[in-house]
Amino acid sequence: MTVVITGSGSFIGKELIRHCRAQNIPYVGLDSAPTGDANCRQLDIRSPEIAKAIPENAQAIVHLAALSRDSDCKRDPAAAFDVNVGGTLNLMQAAQARKVRQFVFASSEWVYGNAAGDSVQTEDSVIDANQITSEYALTKIAGERLLFMAHQRGLCPVTVLRFGIVYGPRSAPMNPLEGLCHEVRTRDVVEVKCSLNSGRRFVHVSDIADGILATLGRSGFEIFNLSANSLVTFRQVIEESARILEKTPRIVETNAHILNVRNPDNQKARRLLGWEPRVDLKTGLASFLNFREGGET
Repeated sequence: MTVVITGSGSFIGKELIRHCRAQNIPYVGLDSAPTGDANCRQLDIRSPEIAKAIPENAQAIVHLAALSRDSDCKRDPAAAFDVNVGGTLNLMQAAQARKVRQFVFASSEWVYGNAAGDSVQTEDSVIDANQITSEYALTKIAGERLLFMAHQRGLCPVTVLRFGIVYGPRSAPMNPLEGLCHEVRTRDVVEVKCSLNSGRRFVHVSDIADGILATLGRSGFEIFNLSANSLVTFRQVIEESARILEKTPRIVETNAHILNVRNPDNQKARRLLGWEPRVDLKTGLASFLNFREGGET
């Protein structure tokens, strides 16, 4: 049964396609940019032609396409809502018209905001939209709620996946973990503009792809956090990167009183999906650093 992947040319989309090929899962990719993959079509998720590109009775739509950088969403909120919310609405209508069996929506830990102290954030945590200060997060929570309401009115089963901060082998640093790795590689002094105890449950892109495929066939409306098993601090990222690179950078901690933590718990996904993050921090960091060196990923 075919899986339709929007954002098929994205970082996660490419990894998901690799996993589909390895498991002989038929797929159709949709992306606004050409990908060079014969199974992928260049098409914007806002296009009125989107339904024609979706096979009838497809097993699932995995909706990854989005403006996903918070800075881009902040710079152009109209575009962010047009793509992330309007595009999702268009895709929902196409899914219903083509009798797609499941809608898998890529959301984000950004919807939670920062955690207080050592608290964890679960799928049952109450999210107050009035406290959201990120345009990107606001588009994601809007997408989640629209899908919930559509499911209540007859849309196919919906699975919402709140990704932790995703990292892995790519050429440019796109998040705090990759940025800190890059700083260790290129500088003798690494400056962190908040507490070194700040952190995230960084999750490797390969584990994300496994998690997505583990959701296929779910029923009802469900939300899962896909994140690492534990919090990884910025200090740990710097120290492990330094060991891999055999460097001894000086670490400067400015604004040490600012603790910036998001801590989405993954126990529900582990329990109900049988999913487990398999890439440890050392292996994951090495995959990014080796790719940056032009080595194997």
